[in-house]
This record gives sequence, structure tokens and C-alpha cells, in this order.
Amino acid sequence: MVHVIVHPGFHKTGTSSLQSWLGQNRRALKPYLSFYGKADFLTAGSAARIYGQKPYPWRLRAFRRSFDRFLNKIPDAPVIVLSRETFSGSMPGHRRFPGRIITGYRSVAVSLGQQVIAALQTRFGADVQITFLYTLRERESWIRSVYGHLLRSIHLRDDYDTFRARFPNLIDPRVEAESIARTLGVAAHFVDLSEVSDRHEGPAAAVLDLLGVPDEVRAAFAPAGRANSGQSKAMEAEFLRMNRASRDKAALKLAKDAMLRAARDTGDAD
Repeated sequence: MVHVIVHPGFHKTGTSSLQSWLGQNRRALKPYLSFYGKADFLTAGSAARIYGQKPYPWRLRAFRRSFDRFLNKIPDAPVIVLSRETFSGSMPGHRRFPGRIITGYRSVAVSLGQQVIAALQTRFGADVQITFLYTLRERESWIRSVYGHLLRSIHLRDDYDTFRARFPNLIDPRVEAESIARTLGVAAHFVDLSEVSDRHEGPAAAVLDLLGVPDEVRAAFAPAGRANSGQSKAMEAEFLRMNRASRDKAALKLAKDAMLRAARDTGDAD
């Protein structure tokens, strides 16, 4: 029987680090799991993100078609790990058409999860074992990280206090994940980022723990680095200034990317 572990995020909970480490060690981990991340199903991942922002039935069908195509191309394996945070929709803080700010996941994550489950059952059979693995974070720390990400990735012009005020009833990521999994009726595992971020494998330890990969095997791998880490408070202030001053989004993105590269080269990023 095939066991599929679906890691649908959430955003800003070590997902990039998890995907990076598992991807780098994909070949060596083959006896234990077959891993597929963002680069392996770009079309399906993008379709899920778009549905999160424009949750129309035809967008959901577009996701399912893309996900089916991906599944039909991969070989059978005893354990398959699929990691893509957009399987829960779009990152909170973005806007959902026609303009309402996204404040949580549940409204679209359930529909996406139902399609993921149905597609896996179609591809691997009704007896496929499916586990949803959620990496999580304390909610105030999580929304602070979301804010930093949006400052550098979109044209956000709010300071943090203004941004935070848009989430008066901020979700608790664990409560949100538990509610989604309960509605889906799927086996689920929940891991707080604080429990794994300092482990040898970083957030990917959540996957290896779940599968019981032996310690002696894990010790042979190079330790995890940080992926998609945040920027310093000084850089956040500069990004906010740039966002407020510029109307040329393409030029703004180039300037921000250059700043981030320079910060990483000098070790100034948080």
C-alpha cells in the first residue's frame, strides 16, 4: 500500500527549508521516501495559489487537472512526500478577488485538500494511506514573518501596526490546521516550527520523524541551512520606504532583489 504524506504548509513555517533539504538529499533518501516539492509541480502549485486568490469552481478544476497530470507522470513508490504550501491556498495578507484581504486558509484549503485526496485515491487506489503534515508557528510570530515576506515580495505600503490591525481576529495556525484536517477526515500530524528548526535536518526533521528514519542514517547528512530567511528590521524599513515611494513595480522588485542578495552575501539578513 502506498503512503502519501501531503505537506500543505502553512506559509512561513519552515516550508522552504524543508523543501530545500529534502530536495538536496532526494537521492540518498530514496530507500525511505520519494520527495516532490515546488519545482516538481509548478503548474499545479500555481493553480492552487490562483484558486486561493480567485476561488471560482473553474479555478479549482484547473488545479485538479494539473495535479492529476503531475501524479500520472510519477512512478509508484512505497512512500511519497508532496510539499507545497499553496495546497492550502494563498498567503494571508494577499488580497482575494475583488479586493478583500485574505486572513486565513480554511475557506479554500478544505476544497483544495478534498481534490488532493480524491486525486491520490484515483492515482494510487482507494486504499492509499494519506497523512497531512502541517508545520506551524505561534500566531504573532507567524504574522510578523508574513508581514516581512510581503514587504519584500509585493507593493505593501502598510507599516506593521496598520497591517496587523487588518487581522483583528488572527487565526491560530494550529487551530486552523486542526479544523481543516478534521473537516477533510484525514489522518494529520502537527509540528511547531520551534520543535524542529534547530534540529540537524531543520524543519525536514518533521518528515523524517513521522517516517521513523533511523538516527544513524540522518547523522550522515549535511546539516540543514536556512532558506527564504527574513530580512533585518533596517531592511524592512527600507523596503517600506521604497514601496511607498515607487510606482514602478518591476524596477522595485529588481532593487529589492539586489538588496537581498547583498545582505545574504554579507550575512546581514536575519
